[in-house]
Amino acid sequence: MEWLEISIEAYDGTEALADLLDNLGVTGLVIEDGEDFERFMEDNQQYWDYVDEELSRKMEGRSLIKFYLSADDEGAAQLAEISASLEPMGYFPVVNRVKDEDWENNWKQYYKPIEVGQKLLIVPEWEETPEAGGRSVLKLNPGLIFGTGSHPTTRMCLEALERFAPEAEAVLDLGCGSGILSIAALCLGAGLAVGCDIDAKAPDTAMTNAALNGIGADKYTVYAGDATRDLSLRKKLSARQYDIVLANIVADVVISLAPDAAKWVKQDGKFICSGIIDGREDEVSAALERAGFTVLEHYHVDDWHAYLAEVTK
Repeated sequence: MEWLEISIEAYDGTEALADLLDNLGVTGLVIEDGEDFERFMEDNQQYWDYVDEELSRKMEGRSLIKFYLSADDEGAAQLAEISASLEPMGYFPVVNRVKDEDWENNWKQYYKPIEVGQKLLIVPEWEETPEAGGRSVLKLNPGLIFGTGSHPTTRMCLEALERFAPEAEAVLDLGCGSGILSIAALCLGAGLAVGCDIDAKAPDTAMTNAALNGIGADKYTVYAGDATRDLSLRKKLSARQYDIVLANIVADVVISLAPDAAKWVKQDGKFICSGIIDGREDEVSAALERAGFTVLEHYHVDDWHAYLAEVTK
């Protein structure tokens, strides 16, 4: 089914425009408020490394309300009535035609099979698997969770991981998201993996992706929670030590987790951390050294940094 997506600039704030639309019988409003966005960013500064600067610029000082009407004669008549009421007040609707499947599937067109490093081929669930050429195939459906393999932070982790995963008995993935890193470790030969993420959706998403690769709960466990604060979760993660600890998060969280990672990794085990934006790399490196790590390698792609570190106890 086709729809009319109506966007209206709320030049004097979203509340006044929302009230007008409500009086006109318009429901199902989608509000994009620049002030709300700024407040969200201020309240969630620990995640700032992953903010798209272009998105920030687009949202600055801008508020928008969207709603949808059926793309038929009835919808066109509704739109004409709404426009006639709003335009004298300075509100001018912008119309775009969309389909149901546009909302559900358009994002998938941007994800294609990609080769990472020397050993991995990452294939979106909805794509045919091409000739792997001896690479380990990792099937993935990221859903709404971060982690597809295309971002430089993830690629750097995967390229470092492929060297050590085949010999690893156990891997810990902090901030596992879609599960891409820990599942890749298992696909490359690791014995078992544990993941955790503050996103409550992460366990379902990661375990679904694990199942796509024939990996079950006997080899993979995923928890939801904050590894820096949740005492119960920290106890679970501390139940064993790991050959590899992964943290593809953001600089502030990597710094916070470094002392714990030094305890959770085995002697001569590896800590692979990424998600570090330009300008934060020296700060992270210093934190790793304070925690007892020796930085073995420093990776830098585009505006992002990653480290391979080792602690000898």
